[in-house]
Amino acid sequence: MNYFKALIFIFLIGQISAQESQSILLLNGYLHIGNGEVIESGLVGIKNRKIELVRNSLAYTYKKEDWDTIIDLQGQHIYPAFIAPNSTLGLTEIDAVRATRDFDEVGDYNPHIRSQIAFNVESKVISTVRTNGVLLAQATPRGGDISGTSSIMALDGWNWEDATVLQDDGIHLNWPVSASESGTSDEVSKTNKKENYIKEKRAIYQFFEMSKRYTNTSEKAQNDVRLDAMIACFKGEKRVYIHANELQQLQDIIDFSIHFDLPFPVIVGGYDSHLVTKKLKDASIPVMLVRTHSLPQNDEDAIDFPYHLPAMLQDAGVKFCLQNEGAMETMNARNLPFQAGTAMAYGMTEEQAIRSISLSTCEIVGIDKEYGSIEEGKSATLFVSQGNALDMRTNHVNVAIIRGVFMPTSNFQEELYERYMRKYKK
Repeated sequence: MNYFKALIFIFLIGQISAQESQSILLLNGYLHIGNGEVIESGLVGIKNRKIELVRNSLAYTYKKEDWDTIIDLQGQHIYPAFIAPNSTLGLTEIDAVRATRDFDEVGDYNPHIRSQIAFNVESKVISTVRTNGVLLAQATPRGGDISGTSSIMALDGWNWEDATVLQDDGIHLNWPVSASESGTSDEVSKTNKKENYIKEKRAIYQFFEMSKRYTNTSEKAQNDVRLDAMIACFKGEKRVYIHANELQQLQDIIDFSIHFDLPFPVIVGGYDSHLVTKKLKDASIPVMLVRTHSLPQNDEDAIDFPYHLPAMLQDAGVKFCLQNEGAMETMNARNLPFQAGTAMAYGMTEEQAIRSISLSTCEIVGIDKEYGSIEEGKSATLFVSQGNALDMRTNHVNVAIIRGVFMPTSNFQEELYERYMRKYKK
């Protein structure tokens, strides 16, 4: 593979402007379309940043003069870009340094706060994530009752404007801690917890009632930036991402979504979602599923329960994708493919697991017409791995392309490793 890496390096040393005009042909790759289909000897043609051809290499004759760059992959795997939803990637750099954390604003109801303009394209962490095939991310705010509005960002660009794939895709609502959540033993605490839950839930209902009335008012005496940000949620132009895990929360969220007739509600977390699959299907509510590599949340659950959860939703027919919220989530976004690999080992097929971090995610956030699968007419955002990208032993990205432009396939961690290996090799 040394020759192959050298070839890619030659491509990358050119100027970006020159790369943008290239027509690229990838040959003889094991092609994972992203929608469940596979072409064992696949051909992908890219022109004007779009995918122009998806064919079987053995059944298609091409002319060399029609392509600026032709790469024979010799059986390596081609994947659509993996996307990290519900992530603080690009919004934080070092968790222990407050000045590098830009995802949590003061206040409880902040639908008008936009993560898009805080996205840092120069983040060192981004390169470490990109070299595992994660090429897109949903930059997501945290904190408060309504954290703010997320945006879908490419993990490349001169600035946040250049990196934007979808501006202001949805607001993020943190559902209150339910009264039945474990951890409370005495009756007084349980009663207080129930009263707090009812009070906090009522406040959310009141804010959404006010927002809906504001949306339906044609002549407003005075504009409110918070309520202005809510208008698109009721018109179907923004998702409403509701963060919750426990059964009572999920049932109340389903009722809440129906009550306000929300066009695109999404549950983020959904640890107990396997208990309400029929309700979720009937209400057409997808789930961004809790981190696969996590411990059980209930004492009675098996230690490997989170590993089985994706397959349980898959079998039940609930639309879902995988996400990585939790401790050290920014740097661990690079492990998203391996979470899908664990889900594959515990009941999902390989193509279902790939879909759960590519096309399914794009469908849920609303960018599936351009991203998520390798199909003609879509954005040329994909990568090539030496082996199976869901396996940490064989995920070795040799080619990465974001919106038709080659990306570096190394990062500063690899460079430091090679530097000190040379120093201490003797």
